[in-house]
Amino acid sequence: METGLNKAGTRHFTGKARKRAAVVATTIAAAGAALVAAGPAGASALAPTRAPAVTGTEHFQIMTTSGTATKVGFIMYGLFTAEGVDHEGTPTGTFSTADGTFKVTHSIPAGPQTSNPETCLYTDNGHGTYTITDGTGAYEGITGQGKYTVTVLDIQPRTKSGACDENAAPTAFQQVIDGSGPITGP
Repeated sequence: METGLNKAGTRHFTGKARKRAAVVATTIAAAGAALVAAGPAGASALAPTRAPAVTGTEHFQIMTTSGTATKVGFIMYGLFTAEGVDHEGTPTGTFSTADGTFKVTHSIPAGPQTSNPETCLYTDNGHGTYTITDGTGAYEGITGQGKYTVTVLDIQPRTKSGACDENAAPTAFQQVIDGSGPITGP
């Protein structure tokens, strides 16, 4: 590097050395400014921050009047409030809303079932458990579990001989599923 002494007798850079010194000084100043902007412990001010997870109780109600539907409307409320469609599956279905989706895996319901051979009325009062996983959109990272009850009333058609036809689609059908449990959401 080329250096010289000025009139006061202090060293100064000349020519190419002056340009290099200016580049080095600018680089050091920029690095120092970046460290100040980063804040404590070198955390970047531009690093994305994720809101802390929230926990609460979520309630679901699913209703249908079709004994053969694979898509059924639901309402959920609690930590989230939305309406959507349950794309039914056994044992895992997908709940879909305008804000995203999540998977619900449920146990096979247990409970009393009756079939009246004179009126062809079938009843089912079951209960079980479920888990929630695999969220997308607003539900990304969602987890939870809970319990549900299911109530089914249907009227079975009659065969030509007048017996109840348990293998045919019902002539009337009503199903209500109520579920609730703790959930942790994004």
